[in-house]
Amino acid sequence: MVIERNDNKQITITVSSEVDSFGLQRLIDYVKYLEATSKSKAKQSDIDKLADQVNSGWWAKNSKRFIK
Repeated sequence: MVIERNDNKQITITVSSEVDSFGLQRLIDYVKYLEATSKSKAKQSDIDKLADQVNSGWWAKNSKRFIK
């Protein structure tokens, strides 16, 4: 594995093609998450509250598909 920083404030990571693509995709998704949230000022409690609202809204719309 080779990790390089360039002058454009970017990091290049080169890995062997033998690396498991599923695990690599999970790593890429995590790095995208870090990049997307790097400037966030949200508190964990706010995020948890939003997640609860989304989940309860989804369940209200979809529960009849699972409960018969």
